[in-house]
Amino acid sequence: MEIQSRSSTLDQSENQDLSENKVTLEWKKFVEELQEAVGYKFKNVNLLYQAFTHSSFHREDECESYERLEYIGDSVLNLLIAKAHYFLHLDLAPGQLTRLRAANVDTEKLARVAVKYDFHKYLRHKKPLLKGQVEEFKDATLEYPLHSSGLIDPPKVLADVVESLIGAIYIDCNFSMDITWQVVENLLQPMITLENLETHPVTKFYEACQRNGWSVKLIDTWEKTGEIEVFAGKFAGKGKFSGKKLIALNRAAHNAYCEIVKNLETTCDNYNCNEAQD
Repeated sequence: MEIQSRSSTLDQSENQDLSENKVTLEWKKFVEELQEAVGYKFKNVNLLYQAFTHSSFHREDECESYERLEYIGDSVLNLLIAKAHYFLHLDLAPGQLTRLRAANVDTEKLARVAVKYDFHKYLRHKKPLLKGQVEEFKDATLEYPLHSSGLIDPPKVLADVVESLIGAIYIDCNFSMDITWQVVENLLQPMITLENLETHPVTKFYEACQRNGWSVKLIDTWEKTGEIEVFAGKFAGKGKFSGKKLIALNRAAHNAYCEIVKNLETTCDNYNCNEAQD
């Protein structure tokens, strides 16, 4: 269900009344379903409406876009996760805490939250390509159930709407970090923990090269082919992704690392070593 704007072309008052009734019913259904999904009842439901209004749409009515809510939601989320990890892992160094926090608040992780709860179905927008991008992302996540560590491309708008929702909850509950955390902790399940935290594929590849004294060679034909190749010692890897160069590089490093692991007869640290492509 995508919430639609009121028609500005209706001339007869009867049709206007019918249109307004339809919007009211859609609005009530939208509020009920979202509140049930996130486990929080809003005092000011207009905040919820704003949280699901993209900047491409907000001029269609008087509702502001979610951008300001996203701004505050991003800050609140980072603080909540940092606080939780700080007290959960009393002996963990700041660098490790930073990695763990980043994995739980990055674009891919939050985009997964959005598709888990079908937030994209409620988003008011005028982005005709979004539906296809969401479906492509959902299909890609099947290969990486928890996180791909940079091997797939999440639509940023999905992460944005999660952050805007968190911002709306934070404001609506009178800036209570405890109440906001109760909702956020549930939304982000399953959380990424120390036990399942993956090292980034480029980092893993370079660390393997350093251990074996190999120099790294990069062949970049991304502008023409969407591909990047990496070479280290007698091993090579290729990554392809026409949408973003960084993902093509991540895939090349991932592919090369898996070749190294396979040929050195070690394990892949529970890493999915199937080559990712378009």
